Amino acid sequence: MFEFLSNHMRDAQGRLDSTLLCGLGAGVAEAVVVVCPMETIKVKFIHDQTSPNPKYRGFFHGVREIVREQGLKGTYQGLTATVLKQGSNQAIRFFVMTSLRNWYRGDNPNKPMNPLITGVFGAIAGAASVFGNTPLDVIKTRMQGLEAHKYRNTWDCGLQILRKEGLKAFYKGTVPRLGRVCLDVAIVFIIYDEVVKLLNKVWKTD
Repeated sequence: MFEFLSNHMRDAQGRLDSTLLCGLGAGVAEAVVVVCPMETIKVKFIHDQTSPNPKYRGFFHGVREIVREQGLKGTYQGLTATVLKQGSNQAIRFFVMTSLRNWYRGDNPNKPMNPLITGVFGAIAGAASVFGNTPLDVIKTRMQGLEAHKYRNTWDCGLQILRKEGLKAFYKGTVPRLGRVCLDVAIVFIIYDEVVKLLNKVWKTD
């Protein structure tokens, strides 16, 4: 989605000045199509399995029960928070990654990048996204849990966390998330770049 949007927003010289906007668009599409339903189901499962009397016997049984009790809407809880989180996530990641690539390549846009360099830049982009939007991730997780009914909406959820638990609560889980996301983003960018290089040997994909 990022490449699709980028190709439509480049100027006549092929320059892209809307990296943040393209990343935001990619994140919003990702949130609506994939992340929100999968994250909602995942969070409900985690909360159910840690409750005294778990009611979901397995993945398919759990999904069936969620849809039966709450309809498809039950798999799209916290959509606003997820869109905000994923949109800002990818906007930050792609902006940082593109900026680092441009800095590394300097005046030569075709300068090859070693996978190790790509991985380091990806990890930095991942870290930037963690520090930039962990509060939104905390709100999203609360909105998708089994106790989501306590909150009227995304804004109310944020206000309740602030009032009852303080600012520190918005950064719960930052360290474990930092380790996972840095590795995750580094690996994704390495694999993507290497796949593009491989495909370019068969047909032009740039």
